[in-house]
Amino acid sequence: MITPPKASKFNIRRSRRATGAQDGQAAGTGAAAPDMPFSPADDGFGDAPYPTADQDMLKEPDKQVSVGEEIAAIQAEGLSGRQLRLARRIAQKNGIEASSDYEAVRLLRRKGIDPFQRSNVLQLINPGKKDDETEAGRIQLPQTVVPSTNLPSTQVSSEASRASEIMRMQRDIMRRRRRNFMLLLARLTVFVTLPALMAGWYFYKMATPLYATHSEFVIQQAEAQGGLAGMFQGTQFATSQDSITVQSYLQSRDAMLRLDRELGYKKHFSQAFIDPLQRLEPGATNEAAYKLYERNVKIGYDPTEGIIKMEVIAADPVSSQKFSEALIGYAEEQVDQLTHRLREDQMSGARASYEDAERKMQAAQQRVLELQEELGVMDPTSETNVVMSQVATFEGQLYQKNLQLQGLLDNARPNQARVDGVKSDIARLESLIASLRAQLTQGTSESASLARVSGEMRVAAADLETRQLMLSQSMQQLETARIEANRQVRYLSMGVAPTAPDEPTYPRAFENTILAFLIFGGIYLMLSLTASILREQVTS
Repeated sequence: MITPPKASKFNIRRSRRATGAQDGQAAGTGAAAPDMPFSPADDGFGDAPYPTADQDMLKEPDKQVSVGEEIAAIQAEGLSGRQLRLARRIAQKNGIEASSDYEAVRLLRRKGIDPFQRSNVLQLINPGKKDDETEAGRIQLPQTVVPSTNLPSTQVSSEASRASEIMRMQRDIMRRRRRNFMLLLARLTVFVTLPALMAGWYFYKMATPLYATHSEFVIQQAEAQGGLAGMFQGTQFATSQDSITVQSYLQSRDAMLRLDRELGYKKHFSQAFIDPLQRLEPGATNEAAYKLYERNVKIGYDPTEGIIKMEVIAADPVSSQKFSEALIGYAEEQVDQLTHRLREDQMSGARASYEDAERKMQAAQQRVLELQEELGVMDPTSETNVVMSQVATFEGQLYQKNLQLQGLLDNARPNQARVDGVKSDIARLESLIASLRAQLTQGTSESASLARVSGEMRVAAADLETRQLMLSQSMQQLETARIEANRQVRYLSMGVAPTAPDEPTYPRAFENTILAFLIFGGIYLMLSLTASILREQVTS
């Protein structure tokens, strides 16, 4: 359902003055109503004035001001178009009919109403609220409204008066414009020019000259790695994370505190010749010193080139250079610490494996030496070969003796002495061969057999060879880990070394003064626009 709009109703009634005038005209003609209880010459009030008559109308005829003069006086006030429209609206609200805006101002003032009073303006914002008297005296029955005739004014203005009026209005407009312009100049002087001049006076006269040392450096990688890291080798993406980490460290409280411990950063900025806005009070806190450190140490990282740019500001050029060199040293240590743990992790495993292989190889070698000393055998293989060669030699002699004995026994009447001698030789050879073979397989209480010695020695020798091979592999792994760790190394390369300036870098008095003027001007412009908008919203 759509609710129809509701508008305020205005009842145009004739004022009592107009009714009295018409009655007066009727009395002048001598025509009286037949039902009037008094004569036409009597108005019913005797010598008393009308209750609604204005006090200005009671004045003597020679002291009354004409309507044209009143309107001319109102026109001379130089009211704006918005004020005239406001007066017309207030007149309509109070039931006053006026032929023009100036007439509405005149009639309102004759009734004792100031059309430009704030209470009257606020009543227009809430047109639904009316006075108690108006509500009480409102007639709810239909009424007969006599339309009024708004005839044009009979006053004729000449060319001279029109020209003079135009000149007067132009002079009034020029006077108001001049007044507004002077007020604007005064406001600009108070809120913009004077603060800018004070800022310029500080920059030119009071500000302490500061010296800035510039330096540039880049973080590089030792060698290319495999995979994606090798693809980005030589670009800024290979070390961007390290560069950002170093930048964050140099701008941290840790770097400031270390610089203060080593070079007395807070003491340097607490000297008496530094201006109060930049000087640290004696015994200043670390937070106050850190705020000053953030202003005086400017570090920027260029991601397109991978270069870190640093500017260090101090009260004298030598201190500025020392502070810059110290911060660069801190950056080098931080870069080295970034990969120290990674390199140590890679080297620790390989180093532990190599040390273990070396220790076990030494134990195997010690076992071989102990076996050689315990068994009295330098080389069991050589000993076995010697014994076998002796056995082979004696077996050959035994074979010859057996042939010789067979030849002696083939005789019909062998020489018994020779036969016994050959038999004795054969017995001795067989005993010797048996003892030699016993050395190979059978041990004695004094020494072990060559077979046992040879077996133990072969096991110890095989263990020693294995440990030597493992030691060789561990050494190779250690070397590989060392190479990989060297590839992880980051180092700092100086592009621009810190050099002490011979002229003050700050303050930049002219640029800072212009900047202060623009800042104050912008603040004034925003505040004035905000105030104008709020004033327009309240009074419209």
